[in-house]
Amino acid sequence: MSKPRNHQTEAIVIKKTKLGEADRILTLYTPHLGKIQAVAKGIRRPRSKLAGHLELLTHSQVSLARGRNLDTIIGSQTINSFLPLKSDLQLTSYALYTTELINQFNADHIENYPLFQLLLDTMHRLCQAGDNELVLRYFEIQLLNQVGYRPQLHHCVSCRSTLEPIINSFCPSAGGMLCPSCCQSLASGGQSQPLTYSLSVNGLKVLRLLQNSAYNTVSRLRLTSELSRELEGVTRHYIRYLLEREVKSAAWLNTLNRFAPNPNI
Repeated sequence: MSKPRNHQTEAIVIKKTKLGEADRILTLYTPHLGKIQAVAKGIRRPRSKLAGHLELLTHSQVSLARGRNLDTIIGSQTINSFLPLKSDLQLTSYALYTTELINQFNADHIENYPLFQLLLDTMHRLCQAGDNELVLRYFEIQLLNQVGYRPQLHHCVSCRSTLEPIINSFCPSAGGMLCPSCCQSLASGGQSQPLTYSLSVNGLKVLRLLQNSAYNTVSRLRLTSELSRELEGVTRHYIRYLLEREVKSAAWLNTLNRFAPNPNI
């Protein structure tokens, strides 16, 4: 039985690419179709009726006509424009970081409803006045869970022993934690030892909480700036290893953070 020519879906606009004089190819993340790409014809013209409903970081209901290679967007209605994310450069950078990770970690047409809901919830959380660094760390860890790269945080990935409450090390290439003994063995084992990153007792506790708890529980955490930076370093190193490239929006985020006023001063 052939599929109907036209169909509808919720979608979050995660990327846009210019096409020809007036069109764009939009990358959409949807609840049941996964990541899809579609052509928005004439969207760059000043009088386009679609433009306001298909801005980057917008949650919309989208109508599509099936095409041989790419579907064509024939209608759209905004569900949530997430205006705070577009009116504050820092928030824009946070949101673009999440959408870039969604785009990089997902192939086209792979349904992952929990991941769609995670992205949607994260965009709502970024619009609220909270600890946005904590929001990002929760998003990163939960994303890794959903796409099959859940890090091992309870046992040493080398000797399988339960980790003691001391300084252990995270090894991106091994996908988890190393106890001090195994980390030392790797360090003395020659020139090809993998990179590892020390993780404090509190850092490991927080990562475990991020991995295994609902956000309502996580949101009660109050992280020091030192602990926040430690967690950021570990998750970013792991993501960079998995993607085999720098995350462009992460570099922009780092630049903005360097020039942001320090609230503790």
